[in-house]
Amino acid sequence: MTTSTQTGSTQTGNIQKTNSFDQKTDRLDRVLRPKSIAFFGGKEAAEAIRQSKRMGYEGEIWPVHPTKLEMHGYPCFRTIEDLPAPPDAAFLGVNRYLTIDIVKTLSQVGAGGVVCYASGFLEADSETGEGASLQTRLIEAAGDMPLIGPNCYGVINYLDGALLWPDQNGGKAVDKGVAILTQSSNMAMNMTMQKRGLPISYMLAVGNQAQTGLSELTSAIMDDPRVTAIGLHIEGIDNLQAFESMAQKAREKKIPVVVLKMGKSDAAQALTMSHTASLAGKDALADAFFKRLGLARLDTIPAFLESLKLLHIHGPLSGRSICSMSCSGGEASLLADCAEGRNIDFRPLTEPERQRVKATLSDLVTVANPLDYHTFIWGNEQASTKTFTAMMECGFDLSLLVIDFPRLDRCHDREWQAAVKALVTASNQTGQKAAILATVPENCPEEHAQDLIEQGIVPFHGTDEAFDAMEAAAFIAEAWNRPAAAPLHPVTSLAQSKIDGTHLLNENEAKSLLAAYGLPLPSRAIVTSKEETQRQADMIGYPLVLKLVSDEVAHKSDIGGVAVNLKTPSELLDAYDQMAHLGSHFLIETMIDDGVAELIVGINRDPQFGLHLVIGAGGILVDLLKDSQTLLLPTSPQEIRHALSSLKTAQLLTGYRNRPLADIEGAIKAIQAVADYALSTAETLQELDVNPLIVREQGKGAIAVDALIRCQINIEERL
Repeated sequence: MTTSTQTGSTQTGNIQKTNSFDQKTDRLDRVLRPKSIAFFGGKEAAEAIRQSKRMGYEGEIWPVHPTKLEMHGYPCFRTIEDLPAPPDAAFLGVNRYLTIDIVKTLSQVGAGGVVCYASGFLEADSETGEGASLQTRLIEAAGDMPLIGPNCYGVINYLDGALLWPDQNGGKAVDKGVAILTQSSNMAMNMTMQKRGLPISYMLAVGNQAQTGLSELTSAIMDDPRVTAIGLHIEGIDNLQAFESMAQKAREKKIPVVVLKMGKSDAAQALTMSHTASLAGKDALADAFFKRLGLARLDTIPAFLESLKLLHIHGPLSGRSICSMSCSGGEASLLADCAEGRNIDFRPLTEPERQRVKATLSDLVTVANPLDYHTFIWGNEQASTKTFTAMMECGFDLSLLVIDFPRLDRCHDREWQAAVKALVTASNQTGQKAAILATVPENCPEEHAQDLIEQGIVPFHGTDEAFDAMEAAAFIAEAWNRPAAAPLHPVTSLAQSKIDGTHLLNENEAKSLLAAYGLPLPSRAIVTSKEETQRQADMIGYPLVLKLVSDEVAHKSDIGGVAVNLKTPSELLDAYDQMAHLGSHFLIETMIDDGVAELIVGINRDPQFGLHLVIGAGGILVDLLKDSQTLLLPTSPQEIRHALSSLKTAQLLTGYRNRPLADIEGAIKAIQAVADYALSTAETLQELDVNPLIVREQGKGAIAVDALIRCQINIEERL
């Protein structure tokens, strides 16, 4: 065998490529869809061979061991050089030192890729630095050959029966299904053991991601047309740009992606001078990143699996309107309660719709959505079909039938199966998407779930999980219908050697800079004496606000440096006298007292995500409600509008309790001005607060009445 002869083949089938990012992921075809696999090691390698054999793998299996004669009926080769061809994939179940040597040789002979099971690399680094050193050597040994791991279980391909996997798994061969990628091998194995009927096409546990990251692997998985949806369980984002490219590819190929992101309980980032820093912790930034890319985030493994199941069968939902049908008022009430506070719509039936459904039921039934059709038609397939069809003809985005199946070891399910057949028929006749919901998850056994999936019906396990899944599927469709977000602004900062701390601009300086970008401000003037204060007041007009001007005090009201609603000259001059001891310069400006709502608009810097925009309930509500939305930059008016509508206090902008409608367009323009300023000063801006931004009645715009800017200082500029 020589490095110039590579007879190992690449299995691609009908694989289709779409964008430039695929040039990097092409190299993963062989290791993900291998026609030949070499297995190195003892117990772990033998188990991986057994698993591939059990799954019906039809490719070449080549065990490599210095002393064993065979593994599970396959003759062992002594060395890599003895192999008949460079393997498409290799599983390495050997110690970390031998792993490096084998990886180097496999790379030299032209193998397609390796899974490194061994631990003791960077994840186990000690004060000696040996783990980090070994990981560097491992990456160098691999060269251009794809390397998955180390410290991982590896790859399960249930479509082709190829398992580079050293342990048991609960999956089975499938013709199509969802792909799941995770950084945790144990969680990966656990998810293969699910009994929810979810067909899994690929399961990848990627470990350290020393060379090949989750983003690149996910993109490569998308090239297989048998993959219907993708689930990512991640502890950290490997590369922002690669992740963006992966998400764009998913959008182009219409492959829905859901994310289970760990880290919500991490300690919040250290507070800085601004209020917004406390509103946007690291997890909020990750959440904003996923929303920006159209990836639906879930909080629990059951919701994650149920979402993948819905997306596998029906794909993203075109809207959020659903109906529910059950033969119990208790179940109808349960679903109605579960929908409370969620972005799911049990829309009422119109009168013609209600009459159409009512015509199929007893006069004793009250027709509504959710529908309790009582037990009058229970077990009657023909009657149930008429009711379900009439309900589904109303055109909901998803129709639910609530059924908890009985235990077959003690009961029969004839009536339940009649209801299932009726739903399948109604779905086929109307062309509408349907699901069966078991309120107790174990009351939908795996065999029932698999049968329902084959008939195009989603078998939901658990009420909350079902609603999580519906919200996720609707969110993805909405994201795909919006223009794709622009690439994130590059994360920039001054070289550390040139940083000499940060500088707080005084309020007037901050406002002047922001005004240049279109942020509306009150009429204002700087004054240094009582006489000048009186003169400027006469020009501006009452009522007024008087503030201390200082580049050392971030929150002036805390030290008595702000006086508001000064209606007369005497009130103004008294206020001046009371704060004269605080400084020599003061800001006098128009009092804005006709606001409909108050917002906080801020900018903060993160080492990974860079500058980001925070929008929230402002004024005194900042610390009380902590109601905010985070957007990464650059942003757009559409994204700002959506963030505003997502606030808990959004009703204050839309005429809550007969209040005037707020000038939302004016608020959007003001917020966009802040974002534009931030992007133009990205290399030096540390943080920014506009609090409050007073949103006035429709047609009157929004005005920033306070502003804080902290920027980094360049030593060279200071000199």
